[in-house]
Amino acid sequence: MKFSINQKELQNAISVVSKGVSSKTTLPILSGIFIEAKKDSLTFQATDLVLSIKYNTDALIENEGKIVVPGRLFSEIVKNLPDAAVSLELSDQDLIIMCDASSFSIKTLNPEDFPTFPEVSASQEITLPFSTFSHMVKKVARVVSKDESRAVLTGVLITFKEKTLQMVATDSYRLAIAEKELENSQQEEFEAVISGKFLQDIISLPQTDSQITLALSENQIIITYKDTIFINRRLEGNFPNYKQLLPDNYNTRIELETNRLNEAVKRVSTLDIKTAPIKIDINIASQTVQLSSVAQDIGSSQETLSGEATGEDVVIAFNHGYIIEGLSSIETENVFLEIQNTNKPGIFRAGGEENFFYLIMPVRIQ
Repeated sequence: MKFSINQKELQNAISVVSKGVSSKTTLPILSGIFIEAKKDSLTFQATDLVLSIKYNTDALIENEGKIVVPGRLFSEIVKNLPDAAVSLELSDQDLIIMCDASSFSIKTLNPEDFPTFPEVSASQEITLPFSTFSHMVKKVARVVSKDESRAVLTGVLITFKEKTLQMVATDSYRLAIAEKELENSQQEEFEAVISGKFLQDIISLPQTDSQITLALSENQIIITYKDTIFINRRLEGNFPNYKQLLPDNYNTRIELETNRLNEAVKRVSTLDIKTAPIKIDINIASQTVQLSSVAQDIGSSQETLSGEATGEDVVIAFNHGYIIEGLSSIETENVFLEIQNTNKPGIFRAGGEENFFYLIMPVRIQ
């Protein structure tokens, strides 16, 4: 096997498939990257037996063949090569890598031992712009649970129905929902819970105007983006009935400038960044909200903001870290905070036409 490819293109291919390389395995072959040179293209593959990735790219092929290279070592070598043409040639069981004045020789693994890429047939499928997909995932994926004992909460519920794409994530303490209407979409309905970590890996790919396709088989999710195919296991279990948490109305509502609120929360939480909740005191008569925090044996802090408030006076408290994460997902100039009472969740709702809202469970006020 012998082929040539630009260093940037090779590095991009390796960075994509490296997400599927197993870091903890008793099978050495799973720590490798499979490379096949055929006709005028290269195919790269990696798998940890849960996630499988296949990437195709053009290259100058002199001799066809296939190899498996140690993933981490090969990635480090390619990353540090100069931006020039890279020549790779298999000599016995060694891969010779040459680029400009640099050359390396590394041992390879038997490609016959590498797992076959899964062949799956899809039952549901939706296609949408990658920019839309990426934008929505960024808003909700940070809310997924890190507790593997409830695997379904480590995922994002993605549904498509009646031209509306919806993504929902929760860790039981907060809930994020993003919605977007897909124009001119005549696609069938779609519903799946997909790993939040997997989705964040997908959106780390280079941003383009291309489409991304999500498809389902019985127990797997297939994502196709440009020349790359990702196959991952679907999360099992029933996603919580989050709709029962969504209030039909509110008793208090205040509109605030998003950036000013975010900065105020950061300042008020300075005294005790880990544990102290933020108390929110909305006063209808003065059209203000007072943010305050008390850190035992340290001190206290407070700040008052003006807003447009309606309804009743109310005092409620939230985990300040949850507030900051929620506000960072809101891109509109203004945000609405809607509250039923002190003991029920509060909702931060994006202003304007952005269809995003963020629900937080309250903290008991001492």
